Amino acid sequence: MASMMQPQIILLKEGTDTSQGKPQLISNINACMAVADVVRTTLGPRGMDKLIHDDKGNTTISNDGATIMKLLDIVHPAAKILVDIAKSQDSEVGDGTTTVVLLAGEFLKEAKPFIEDGVHPQNLIRSYRTASFMAIEKVKELAVSIEGKSLDEKRSLLAKCAATTLSSKLIGGEKDFFAKMVVDAVIAIGNDDRLNMIGIKKVPGGTMRDSFLVNGVAFKKTFSYAGFEQQPKKFLNPKILLLNIELELKSEKENAEIRLSDPLQYQSIVDAEWNIIYDKLDKCVKSGAKIVLSRLAIGDLATQYFADRDIFCAGRVAEDDLHRVAAATGATVQTSVNNVIDEVLGSCEVFEEKQVGSERFNIFSGCPSGQTATIVLRGGADQFIEEAERSLHDAIMIVRRAMKNSTVVAGGGAIDMEISRYLWQHARNIAGKSQLFINAYAKALEVIPRQLCDNAGFDATDVLNKLRQKHALAAGEGALYGVDINTGGISDSFANFVWEPAVVKINAINAATEAACLILSVDETVKNPKSESAQGEAAAGMGRGRGGGMRGGRGRGMRRR
Repeated sequence: MASMMQPQIILLKEGTDTSQGKPQLISNINACMAVADVVRTTLGPRGMDKLIHDDKGNTTISNDGATIMKLLDIVHPAAKILVDIAKSQDSEVGDGTTTVVLLAGEFLKEAKPFIEDGVHPQNLIRSYRTASFMAIEKVKELAVSIEGKSLDEKRSLLAKCAATTLSSKLIGGEKDFFAKMVVDAVIAIGNDDRLNMIGIKKVPGGTMRDSFLVNGVAFKKTFSYAGFEQQPKKFLNPKILLLNIELELKSEKENAEIRLSDPLQYQSIVDAEWNIIYDKLDKCVKSGAKIVLSRLAIGDLATQYFADRDIFCAGRVAEDDLHRVAAATGATVQTSVNNVIDEVLGSCEVFEEKQVGSERFNIFSGCPSGQTATIVLRGGADQFIEEAERSLHDAIMIVRRAMKNSTVVAGGGAIDMEISRYLWQHARNIAGKSQLFINAYAKALEVIPRQLCDNAGFDATDVLNKLRQKHALAAGEGALYGVDINTGGISDSFANFVWEPAVVKINAINAATEAACLILSVDETVKNPKSESAQGEAAAGMGRGRGGGMRGGRGRGMRRR
């Protein structure tokens, strides 16, 4: 009786929501599967696009997994993990973002029946980690190196990797045109790791084929004053001066105070201001520079002054463009015009202002250091050009990765099928439950070729059976066979140049396995009521009658009288 009278122990704040055990784990798995289903149809060359409309009225059309995941604004805590792995894949490798989400969702889907049958999650996690380690070793074993080839051979190999990436994008129809452009841009920046050395400028209008690559820097004509049109618009081997100062006639700041005893002295102050600006402009001209660029404004007086002396100037140049010009021409950005020596000036072979569509562009080409490139993108709708930029970003990342880690594997689901077959075979030698778990992992890897078939409208069962039969041949004869998107059958992916860097697959398998193991290891979710109540009260506002005649019946944190 005494034990019945014991008070209930309350550990957590009133209103804290806790859910734990098997139902919680299965609920998390279901949430992740729902997220994977969103991006499932975007995989591969025949993948569909998603149109995402946000609360600000912006419309985004994309089939890039990471972009879609970012824009979905997922609130489920477990499903957010998939968003994070898509982002990490995007920043680390650039491509394979849909693959990584799909794999993680499929690993969890295969684990779900075991969890429902009462298998302890840790057993699954152990087997998944073993299978992941073996899968990565197999990828490394099957990878083919492109090291030691001549530059021309390397160019064509890298272009094949870029074309494979672009084939699943909106600009897939022009993949060969853009693949060559991307490879040229990446080779132009050499070993420089900074991606911002490749500028992408978007100009609506024209067709995709009107896009072009500048081996140097190009940026849109900045805001200009009267006198700008009198300046020369083309130079050969000019000297370039980069500034971070204003060349404007500036009056004193509002809080400056000057006391004059004689009104005539006022003129001397005005003259001093004019002398300061003229002194600056004289020093710029004496430096011998024919092009003056500044991050801050170059006023109408300065513009006319430079025009009279056949010097081109542009003010309010974007910071990243200025840095690219500095890197390309060898100039140094100056914060003062005093003592401008030849060493701080840059140079290029040709500078010209050119009309591109409705915009005018300042183009520096034939730069001495050559470690920059600019891609000028053309196209119809703004959304289309935005998606083209995202696609090129992926391709640039892939080509950079392929240059650094110079090993490639066969795409089109070939590598996934080969790893799957290898794991099925290995699982037979294992006694105990882990045989089933590794089989489940192997089956999950088949989601890539299956989804490629589904998205292209082929019979996935039929194609997968053909692939299984081909990969089961002795001596690894069929190891390079994947889905042929064009015919609906199977073909040698490697011979068809469907290649992707090995690092993409390794990263995807690693990240997907880690995410699946992380979600499987969570058995309890605790929701703190504090944040919820704050949101709830703000939304309810005065509607609940707090304060008036009603004294907030259940208003948490209010004293009762």
